[in-house]
Amino acid sequence: MLPFARVRIWWMAVRPKTLTLAATPVVVGTVLGWHDTGTFHAAAFWVALICALLIQTGTNLFNDAADAQSGNDGPDRLGPTRVTASGLATPRAVKRAAMLTFALAFVGGLYLVTIGGWPILAVGIASLVAGWLYSGGPRPLSHTAWGEVAVVLFFGVAAVAGSDYLQRGALSWVAVGVGLALGLHAAAVLLLNNLRDHDSDRRAGRRTLVQLIGTRRAYWTYALLLLAPFPLLALGLSVEAVGLGWLVLPICLWLAWRGSQLQPSPMMNTQLALTAFAQVLLGGLLSVSLLRDVV
Repeated sequence: MLPFARVRIWWMAVRPKTLTLAATPVVVGTVLGWHDTGTFHAAAFWVALICALLIQTGTNLFNDAADAQSGNDGPDRLGPTRVTASGLATPRAVKRAAMLTFALAFVGGLYLVTIGGWPILAVGIASLVAGWLYSGGPRPLSHTAWGEVAVVLFFGVAAVAGSDYLQRGALSWVAVGVGLALGLHAAAVLLLNNLRDHDSDRRAGRRTLVQLIGTRRAYWTYALLLLAPFPLLALGLSVEAVGLGWLVLPICLWLAWRGSQLQPSPMMNTQLALTAFAQVLLGGLLSVSLLRDVV
């Protein structure tokens, strides 16, 4: 196989479009700590960002291999091509790559522990374990209704509060609230993914939140996950701090309406990308609003 083709396969396996869900909360948490303290620890930011991307990558790779082995990614899959299920890579190779990314994240985490101490150690280990448990173990989180909860906790609260802690040196409840807001948007992405895969998940015996509450309630829950971050941010931050973030509210209202018009189909892939982009946009505009006070 040509080197370019091999790189393309592994790039598909990494699922680069999902990496923003890991990067955005780290950026926002770092900026929040910088805003409140007036100091910026650049090395802590870059290492935390790389570790978050590595953990997300490892989680994606484990999920790719596990779903293929469980038969969940069949020929009727509505989502993008998965490299293991399509035979482009073996489960062993994909899992080995996942373990490598987790190992690299662990090494980077050791440096972060020298800055943040045992709280960062606890968050790092919990994040690695959650990344494996999402698809691994006797009862993977991705097969249960707890997947969205895990996303809120690790792609929101832990990532924002942990990144803020590395800059601030203390826990900030404002950072926890901001993390919850961004985590709800990340959970909206997962919920929509499970809405798209509703039929295949049911046949595979997966009891996701969508399976538990039904598709009609799932659409309402998706809208709630998109819109709830705005009152949360208003409660935790000043009007000036939320600032440009309010511009994302009309987009989320439109996404909530648009999502309600879609049936499980490949058309939901565009909605997934737009939902992930809404989180990036919210995080980016929040960061710009906060940075106006410190730059």
